[in-house]
Amino acid sequence: MTSNSAGQRRKPRKNAQFLPETFLSKAGLGRTVVEVPKKHVIFSQGDAGNAVFYIQTGKVKLTVVSSRGKEATTALLADRDFLGEECITAGQPIRMATAIAVTDCLVLRIERAEMLRVLHQEHAFSDVFVAYLLARNIRVQEDLVDQLFNSSEKRLARVLLLLAQFGKDGKPETVIPKMSQETLAEMVGTTRSRVNFFMNRFRKLGFIEYNGGLSVHSSLLNVVLHD
Repeated sequence: MTSNSAGQRRKPRKNAQFLPETFLSKAGLGRTVVEVPKKHVIFSQGDAGNAVFYIQTGKVKLTVVSSRGKEATTALLADRDFLGEECITAGQPIRMATAIAVTDCLVLRIERAEMLRVLHQEHAFSDVFVAYLLARNIRVQEDLVDQLFNSSEKRLARVLLLLAQFGKDGKPETVIPKMSQETLAEMVGTTRSRVNFFMNRFRKLGFIEYNGGLSVHSSLLNVVLHD
């Protein structure tokens, strides 16, 4: 007879607990951390949609060019946002927009196959991803309403607040990355001269200030909320 110790079967080890934040914080199988300098393209309109990107740090804008060559900024994304998720959620084989780094960025590239695998196998991750998609859908609706009904002054105020991450989990960033008024004009959908006029007005009213960078105060919300 074998001894009890010899006859005992080893209990299988439990897999380490899956943590979405850990998965999204480092490279691994099917995942690569990529440094993207300011103004560099992450992917272009018309590229094959073969990966999803997660912004670890930095800010990214999505732009679309029409068949007539007119360009428009459709979204402004930041830390903890996904990019290019439509390649799995909508089954789009090509990119419908161009993603450009507004600041120096650190992004996690997740291959499409790996993204699908983890979504199917890890409920904690799929919960995080679905919550993000729902929040993004609300944001898209807000952007549409903003473009249809709000003045260029309100749209500029909203862009500045988004850059400062007001309304997002965590403490807002008081100082936002430096960017040209031409870039802000593209995001707002107006001219540089109008942006310059409104920025001067915001500064005089104490909503923003220049002190080695552009500081955005919560009082700027008054512009967005005021009818």
